Amino acid sequence: MTLSDVELLKSDELRRAVDANIERDPAAVALDGRVPEARLVATQVKYLQRARRKLPRLYEARCIIPPRAFEQSSSEESARRKGIAGDSLLDLTCGLGIDVLAFASRFRRVVALERDEVLAEVVRHNLSLLGVENVEVITTSAEEYVATTSNHFDWVFADPDRRSDTGHKMVCLEDCSPNIVTLLPRLRTIARRIGLKLSPLFDVEEAFRLFPSSEVEVVSVAGECKELNIYTNADNERLTIAATGLGTWHFEREAMNVKPTAEAFAAEEYRYLLIPDVALQKARVAIATLSPHAAIWSNNGYAFARELPAEPLPARIYAIESIERYHPRELRRKYRGLGIEVLKRDTQLSVEVVRKALGARAGGDRLLAVTSIAGENWIIELRNEVING
Repeated sequence: MTLSDVELLKSDELRRAVDANIERDPAAVALDGRVPEARLVATQVKYLQRARRKLPRLYEARCIIPPRAFEQSSSEESARRKGIAGDSLLDLTCGLGIDVLAFASRFRRVVALERDEVLAEVVRHNLSLLGVENVEVITTSAEEYVATTSNHFDWVFADPDRRSDTGHKMVCLEDCSPNIVTLLPRLRTIARRIGLKLSPLFDVEEAFRLFPSSEVEVVSVAGECKELNIYTNADNERLTIAATGLGTWHFEREAMNVKPTAEAFAAEEYRYLLIPDVALQKARVAIATLSPHAAIWSNNGYAFARELPAEPLPARIYAIESIERYHPRELRRKYRGLGIEVLKRDTQLSVEVVRKALGARAGGDRLLAVTSIAGENWIIELRNEVING
C-alpha cells in the first residue's frame, strides 16, 4: 500500500464504495467495472471482513487496513488484556495501532512511533475515525526517538518486529527490531516501567534472565498460544508468572512449576486424562494449576485424575477407556486396521511411528494419547469427546 492508495481510501467516494460492497465476495468486487478503484476497494473489503471479529471497532468504522499490518496485529481483545495504565505512555512500535487504541482509553497521553510513513498515516486516519484524540503518531524509528527525546513517561511499550528483511521469523529478542536489549539502559531513563509483547515462541526462563524484576504472562486463545507479555517494574523486585486463557481464566503465582508427582503410576486407578492448556505449559505452571485436581508426571505432560474435577479447569478432559504399556506386538491385535488419532507428550515416539507399529491408519475411529512416565511409554485410549475445557 502506498500513500497515494491511502489518500484514495480516505476519500468519500472510496469510503462509500467499501461500505456498499462490504458483504460481497472480494474477488467479485475486484472484477466489477462499476466499482471505482475496484482492486483497492476489494482488498479493503477482504480485510475488513476478516477484521469483523479480530478488530470489531476498526470494522464498524470502516477503517483502512493494510494487509501485512493486519496479519501482524494483536486482536482488540488481546490488546485490552494488557495490564498497562497510567498518565503517559510511549509506544515504540505502533504498527496498525491496535495496542495504542487500547492504551488511549487508559492513559491521558500516548506517543506512538511508526517508522513506516504509510502505516503512520493510516493509524492517524483510523484514530480520527474512531474519535481518539489523545494519541500523537510520530513518523520515526524507535532508535532515533529514544536517542534524542527529553520526555519522560510512566510506561514504555514495544512489540518488536519478529520478521527479518527476508521474512524469516526471529525468536531471540536481540534479533528483533528494535533491539530492546540494546535500548534497555536508555529506556529505563525514559520510564520506570516497560511492557513488551513477544512471540509465543519466546522462552519464559529467558524472559526472567533478561528482566529479573518482572511479571510474565502467557496468553492463549482457544487453546492456541498467542502472546508472551513482559511487564518490568523498577520499583519492585517481585517476580510473577501468569497464564491466561483470554476471556475465560487466569492463573498467577510467584514461581514456576513445583515438582511432578512422586508417587508410582497406578494406571488402573485413573479414569480421566487432563491435557493442560498451552498457556499453562508455556508458562510452566501446569503442575501448580492442576496438581490439586490430578497427578502429573512431568512439567508439561498429561495429568491423570481418579475422579472428574468438580470445577472448570484450563485443560481438556477426556474419559479414559484403557491405559496400557506400549508393547506394539500386543497392541497390534487391538488396533490393526483401525483409524487412530494420536496425541503425544513427553515421549520420543512420533505419531507416524506409533501408527505404523500398531498397524493402524490415520483417521478418527479411536483416540489415543501416548506419553512416557518414569522412562516407560504408555498408550491411553480415550473416549473421543472432551468433557471440559
